[in-house]
Amino acid sequence: MALISIDRERNLLIAEMQGLDKLWALKSRLEIPLAHVRGATHDPGIAHEPKGVRVGGTHLPGVITAGRFRRDGEWVFWDVKNPEKTVVVELADEESYDRLVVEVEDPRAAVALIEGALARDA
Repeated sequence: MALISIDRERNLLIAEMQGLDKLWALKSRLEIPLAHVRGATHDPGIAHEPKGVRVGGTHLPGVITAGRFRRDGEWVFWDVKNPEKTVVVELADEESYDRLVVEVEDPRAAVALIEGALARDA
């Protein structure tokens, strides 16, 4: 699971992996400039789509998808065990990932936080 926060002083979206997810994803924290975030959605269905090629991390179908994956020319960071809590964050071309697909405690609150930060910066 990831903890999503906004650092308003530095204009960053922060996704911090919690517990053993740091190990499974091979990453403990991602910092993305808000200017590079296009939007966020709650999308439980994405967990059932093909993941692509795992470049680093863990993939046990139906159990956990975590780490860096390449699919159809896109880089996607995953950290999902429970698809019902999945949030997808679309990123601009300047980032190393095209999107983040992460599990959060409260998907609606995470989407509202991200969208609110984007609206404030617009």
